[in-house]
Amino acid sequence: MAKRDEYRDLGDAELFERLNDGKQELFNLRFQHVTGQLDNYSRLNEAKRQVARLFTEIRSREIAAAEALVSAEEGS
Repeated sequence: MAKRDEYRDLGDAELFERLNDGKQELFNLRFQHVTGQLDNYSRLNEAKRQVARLFTEIRSREIAAAEALVSAEEGS
């Protein structure tokens, strides 16, 4: 729950920056796994969850913005 609250407090630019960093880390971990160099397999699952949480927060913001736009159009 703390992670979700942490992501809600971030601005859009910081959120996308963390998403890019997370995706890059996930790529590196997958590459290490395939080549047999990965020592901590649990980090792979943590990275996947982090990226998923970031995508979820971005999507919830998109939905909130769309709903605000629709309600603004209906009000005018």
